[in-house]
Amino acid sequence: MSELFIQSEPYPWPYDGALKPGNTALVVIDMQTDFCGIGGYVDKMGYDLSLTRAPIAPIRNVLSAMRAGGYTIIHTREGHRPDLSDLPANKRWRSRRIGANGAGIGDEGPCGKILVRGEPGWEIIPELAPLPGEIIIDKPGKGSFCATDLELVLHTRGIRNLILTGITTDVCVHTTMREANDRGFECVMLADCCGATDHNNHLAALSMIKMQGGVFGAVSDSSSLLQAIGK
Repeated sequence: MSELFIQSEPYPWPYDGALKPGNTALVVIDMQTDFCGIGGYVDKMGYDLSLTRAPIAPIRNVLSAMRAGGYTIIHTREGHRPDLSDLPANKRWRSRRIGANGAGIGDEGPCGKILVRGEPGWEIIPELAPLPGEIIIDKPGKGSFCATDLELVLHTRGIRNLILTGITTDVCVHTTMREANDRGFECVMLADCCGATDHNNHLAALSMIKMQGGVFGAVSDSSSLLQAIGK
């Protein structure tokens, strides 16, 4: 069987050239209104929203191609139960220190209760809305494996390669990549399909991945992926 790689750093991805729809999933992490939507939590905190909205168009291109190619598509949403029973007190306290007008997770914000499941701000933005049948992982923390059934879903589907996109590069995407790496999954992060509230943090997070010969996996971009899968 012929090998298929994506041009990436610090090595061609995946390491064994076994890239195909049956064993590879695209993971779109936390592209929610509160993180990258106009009027959402990040916007109202005063961060440069253009940094978290920059990945939208590249992700949309990748989504279209991978949907057409029959790849598994997985979306994640960070958010807490309406009764906040899964929201640690220290996480809520920290969020209120920098929140929009003093509001933190679970409090009323511009788009409903901040990062609470079922609220408008918690929803995935319309530009990247999941299609019927696509997997959605609802997570209470930064990493996509913590307190979720993601690992079970991946094993059940025979997925071993993960293409990671979304926000933020340095927090939720990076945490998910580290978790996946420790579980034996082969990961690549698409640099232009990720963003952070601080661009230097985005660049540093990408650099960390490429250390030690690819300590967590590899880094590529949407153009290289689309070229590799012929879309």
